[in-house]
Amino acid sequence: SAQINYQGSPVRVNYLNYGGFFKWWNNYRNGIPAYMTIDMRTQEVSVIRLEEGIKYSPSEYFGRDLSRHLRFSYPTCLFHDVNFEIDETGTPYWVASVIDKTIGLFDGADVIGAVLMNAVTGETAYYDVADIPTWVDRVYAADLLVAQYNYYGKYNNGYWNSWFSQTGCTTTTQGYNFIAQDDDVWMYTGITSVTGDRGNIGFILVNQRTKEARYYSCAGAEEYSAMSSAQGAVQQYSYKATFPLLLNVSDQPTYFMAPKDSAGLVKMYAMVNVQ
Repeated sequence: SAQINYQGSPVRVNYLNYGGFFKWWNNYRNGIPAYMTIDMRTQEVSVIRLEEGIKYSPSEYFGRDLSRHLRFSYPTCLFHDVNFEIDETGTPYWVASVIDKTIGLFDGADVIGAVLMNAVTGETAYYDVADIPTWVDRVYAADLLVAQYNYYGKYNNGYWNSWFSQTGCTTTTQGYNFIAQDDDVWMYTGITSVTGDRGNIGFILVNQRTKEARYYSCAGAEEYSAMSSAQGAVQQYSYKATFPLLLNVSDQPTYFMAPKDSAGLVKMYAMVNVQ
């Protein structure tokens, strides 16, 4: 499921799949009748039923298969990531990020636009990055943003420096999370030295629609140390903490995370002072 902002609230949206070829054969004329949303604040799940079913998805066959329909419509595009989203009226769409290789033929991947496909009708439209509608939340995949920062952090002082003295070389921590802000979704991850000293020197927020990036200097414990601290406080329950977000609580940088039980349900919330 993908985290998006929907009508001012952070939600996750999930599409449904057919259980197999014969399930599809008996139901393809009407399409998939619904999708699900999960309110991230209350954990409430809603089944959103559609007047006309979804007819283009990964579990379709022949010409209505999602990947096949995209490829036939845009045979020369390089697709990096395809996400299920809904617009502000609840209409389901597939958002396919289109990339270009900026270094030779194979390296330097970056997003140049996106194809929006109506999941009900199959209608498609291509938008350059600057023209993508604001209701779209996920154009730049988190792994692509992390890879691009790591290139910057490694080589910002030159190629030879990245191999020898490694002065000022930084990298992201091994995880990320998402923050809903200003009707967009921002990826959060910590920044640490390449020497791996178990401490963060700051963190970044990157807009997943525009790639606008913000760096905040904030030295302290890295996220996995904070997760271990939170889990240790309730070790009798064997909860597992989610990758944290960094909040400003009374002018104190504070990691915020949700310990979950073995079923993946949020049981409580934990705050750990970064310093």
